[in-house]
Amino acid sequence: MGDVSKSDTPLKATFKVRLNGETVTLATVGQAYSFISNLSAVEWMEFRSLHDEALVALERAAGNAMLTVQATNALRMLFVRAKLL
Repeated sequence: MGDVSKSDTPLKATFKVRLNGETVTLATVGQAYSFISNLSAVEWMEFRSLHDEALVALERAAGNAMLTVQATNALRMLFVRAKLL
């Protein structure tokens, strides 16, 4: 897939993340990819390996909807460790 951030493949769960006083809803691969790739690398530094795994999983799921379970699980692990959920 060319631009992962434009993928409308649904995740297996919808994440509601609270960031800077606003709630962001992440329901698709594209929304999640945009969210975790648009934040500064410094903000994800503590969770670098989980962040990288989530990005790769989302890229794969954008091209193959069968992989959305893995992408959803990778996001869940990242968000729990980062205390965003």
